[in-house]
Amino acid sequence: MPLAHPELTSLDDLRDQAAGCRRCPLWRHATQTVFGEGPADASLMLVGEQPGDREDVIGRPFVGPAGAVLDRALDAADIDRRDVYVTNAVKHFKNEPRGKRRLHKKPDVSEIDACRWWLDNELAVVRPAVVVALGATAARALLGKAVTISANRGKLIALPDHGRAVITVHPSYLLRLREEHDKRREFDLLVKDLRFAADAAKAASP
Repeated sequence: MPLAHPELTSLDDLRDQAAGCRRCPLWRHATQTVFGEGPADASLMLVGEQPGDREDVIGRPFVGPAGAVLDRALDAADIDRRDVYVTNAVKHFKNEPRGKRRLHKKPDVSEIDACRWWLDNELAVVRPAVVVALGATAARALLGKAVTISANRGKLIALPDHGRAVITVHPSYLLRLREEHDKRREFDLLVKDLRFAADAAKAASP
């Protein structure tokens, strides 16, 4: 896939440019752009929804509570996070101030589409064999349309010029579950999806 901006030929170039992104209004209420991280030649890429409060402060993806769940799932799936490129569909934290807290707000379609420019460039540079969409927002960003996670789990879905995708839940979904047996079930399913994606990426690598 050709780069959306041919002069940005590396992840460092993209990260530097994204730091000043004004493609949508979300930057106004965020601390900073949270760009992706990981090897530029990773065969497996994980795409989440957006940074959370912790990510917004630190400036790295998946370092908050959902990131802790993801790290446990990657470990259970025998995947080294250092070998994976991790990013989000939206690079700024969309939030609503509530006293001293900032509450997460789901990005809308216009914000997802505006930030797709950065995701397309990340995909073009990294060229992963398999991309894991963590949640519905990531799936919408990658596929350009809304899809149902339950109907698409366990499948390899072709992406235009981006290899293939696997769709699963966002780790934050597990944090919202109240019953322990539900959490265990969904965690096992997440691990299964990650392992399936990793095996597919390994099979596709030369």
